[in-house]
Amino acid sequence: MDSYGIFADFYDALTLNVDYKARAEYIIKTLKSIGHNMGLTLDLACGTGKLSVELKKSGVDVYGADASADMLSFARENAAENNLDILFLCQKMQELDLYGTVDTCVCTLDSINHLTNPGDVKKAFERVSLFMNKGGCFFFDVNTVYKHREILGNNTFVYDLDEVYCVWENSLKENNVVDIEINFFVPEGNLYERFEESFSERAYTDSEITTMLENSGFKVVKRLGDMSDEAPKENEQRVIYIAEKI
Repeated sequence: MDSYGIFADFYDALTLNVDYKARAEYIIKTLKSIGHNMGLTLDLACGTGKLSVELKKSGVDVYGADASADMLSFARENAAENNLDILFLCQKMQELDLYGTVDTCVCTLDSINHLTNPGDVKKAFERVSLFMNKGGCFFFDVNTVYKHREILGNNTFVYDLDEVYCVWENSLKENNVVDIEINFFVPEGNLYERFEESFSERAYTDSEITTMLENSGFKVVKRLGDMSDEAPKENEQRVIYIAEKI
């Protein structure tokens, strides 16, 4: 994942629609329903740490890892503002190198999709497996092929916020890859300063994900629709995977 310098500055503003408290409660409840105790938990690709904070507030022993130092600077601020002591590591998913093993790993909000090389996804799964206790759970979500083709596709989205005007342009390529270019217009008095950020995301089929998980020492326990207790629908935009380390 790239550094996301300017994107980090406005990430929380652009994701105000994400209810991190509800998502944390959903993760805990869903894992509890299959008899899994969170234990020591890694929030992988934690971004600005909002989910880490909510998990910690709920009593989960959690720490975070992200490849972006810019994102982690905001994560540390978010933890400090909530008077929470959370360790954050600056590490890529596919180069994860922990001090010991974990019982749970969560990776949310389509972070896996940012790995556009299948080899990197495989490496990330292998690293999570390496540092996970037997019987541990890997809980993650991905944007679906349907979302990439039908929702993101070649579309443009505009966000008009008080602190930034943002134009998000997508371009659909081969292998369900979407190239993303974001233009940020930041008000400076009566003028605007323009910044650019670009990156790509790739959607993987269920077969691709399941095979990579199984080859990394996991078995898929459940596939769910986003924030749902039911199996994914045909037009699901985000799918949750719960995989057990065997």
